[in-house]
Amino acid sequence: MGGVEDDEPPSKRVKVSSGELRSLSGSLSLSEPVNSFLGNSMARPLAFEGGEEMVGSKQVIKKVEFVRIIAKALYSLGFDRSGALLEEESGIPLHSSVVNLFRQQVLDGNWDDSVATLHKIGILDDTTIKSASFLILEQKFIELLGKEKVMDALKTLRTEIAPLSINKKRLHELSSCLVSPSQCKLLGVSSQDTFSSESRTKLLDKLQKVLPPSVLIPEKRLEDLVEQALNVQREACYFHNSLDSLSLYADHHCGRDVIPSRTLQVLHAHRDEVWFLQFSHNGNYLASSSNDGSAIIWEVNENRVSLKHTLNGHQKPVFTISWCPDDSQVLTCGMEEVIRRWDVSSGECLHVYEKAGLGLISCGWFPDGKRVFSGLSDKSICMWDLDGKELECWKGQRTLKISDMAITDDGRIISMCRETAILLLDREAKIERLIEEDQTITSFSLSRDNKFLLVNLLNQEIHLWSIEDDLKLIATYKGHKRTRFVIRSCFGGSQQGFIASGSEDSLVYIWHRGTGELLEALPGHSGAVNCVSWNPVNPHMLASASDDRTIRIWGINSVKLKRKDTYSNGVIHHCNGGT
Repeated sequence: MGGVEDDEPPSKRVKVSSGELRSLSGSLSLSEPVNSFLGNSMARPLAFEGGEEMVGSKQVIKKVEFVRIIAKALYSLGFDRSGALLEEESGIPLHSSVVNLFRQQVLDGNWDDSVATLHKIGILDDTTIKSASFLILEQKFIELLGKEKVMDALKTLRTEIAPLSINKKRLHELSSCLVSPSQCKLLGVSSQDTFSSESRTKLLDKLQKVLPPSVLIPEKRLEDLVEQALNVQREACYFHNSLDSLSLYADHHCGRDVIPSRTLQVLHAHRDEVWFLQFSHNGNYLASSSNDGSAIIWEVNENRVSLKHTLNGHQKPVFTISWCPDDSQVLTCGMEEVIRRWDVSSGECLHVYEKAGLGLISCGWFPDGKRVFSGLSDKSICMWDLDGKELECWKGQRTLKISDMAITDDGRIISMCRETAILLLDREAKIERLIEEDQTITSFSLSRDNKFLLVNLLNQEIHLWSIEDDLKLIATYKGHKRTRFVIRSCFGGSQQGFIASGSEDSLVYIWHRGTGELLEALPGHSGAVNCVSWNPVNPHMLASASDDRTIRIWGINSVKLKRKDTYSNGVIHHCNGGT
């Protein structure tokens, strides 16, 4: 298996890679007569008097708030008559008469009256009144400019907006509009819609964020509450691994059977240890590489995987692969050798990238799909265009001789720059940040959203780091075995809610990403499992590569399967995890 002494670093074995809402004005007045569909015989409820009546089985929901939010949702959905009926029948108005007047004044452009009415709402503190007044008077200023009433706009700025003594930066920006009309466009103000109903509706949206929610209920508040409830259920569902939307009709729960734990296929095409594999972004292909010097492109059809192309040409073992952004091409990197670029459809080698006197040790694509990069054996990083022209090279301790590399969607390069550190290089901002570990780093994997990094360590731990803002260690996963070789892990499942890893004990390990609890240890391989990859489109498909020269495709225990058959390149093997 190419092992070394237990106290030697894993790098001795070279196996590494890298609907639109309706207008708010529609709910300002209850113009629809309710008597016509309530019927004269229906009893009229008493007007709401402000009690704290509670509803719901737990008696924790205030009835008034509940009814108002439902009414708001009805109006937002376009059910104006139903909203009006709910207000009438419950005796609970969506808005007070003062708030209704205020909203109408804003939509009509009665700026001075709306500021005066703002003071009559009663529950607003001085800071809130000033902030809301600033927004209203800003709109007044902009509309005056749109009507080319420059002197009136200047007066509003000097005598009404400036005395509020808030948001001085915005005040200066508005002042610049008087000098240069083009500045208004830079501020996102268009002369075409300065006094349109749309711009005033947007003003109400801004005011809604400033005023207390009890005064102006936020848009889509009911939808937000329901989504929060669904998110809580999904997060509480330990085995959640479904692409289906959660239903409102019943509480959500997934069983263990949605985790891919059943061997669906065993692929035997490689002639030596399989070191690396990775699904394409669209989930339609799987690429694998081996110590035998070859790479293979496999085609994925639902739960069946079939050989598409065997890629030959490397003179050394192939230890890393990278899919281009649109999955039409793939890179393969030989062990301190060259990078080859292949056409996925034909299997043809399109180009060979090399650097005289140096070996290439990793490969990857820039997000535009027009440039490729690699770590080199002299610890530098180089970038080429597709035709092989070297565009840039970063010298110094940028990468290790044996190193994973990745690049984020915004162009940040991630590489192992020391045995215990990972470099995050922002080329545009010229900023370098380091993830520093106490143990030797053996490999890492970048999450699909570019916000997290999964780091495998020499001490048989996997660390989850947040890299979006401040670098922060947020979770640790344990249980797998790693004593001599490089073992790779990956994110996977629905919303990448799980962590999977290979292991030297021939098992595939799966943890719950949020809690770090080990969920599965899957038997089947007869040698060390070097790498795993979870299909990014199908959360029920997982692949694993092993020293036993095979690739296993894992799926779920579907009730539709009448026989527990395992397919291997057209040959059926009866097994369920074993061989």
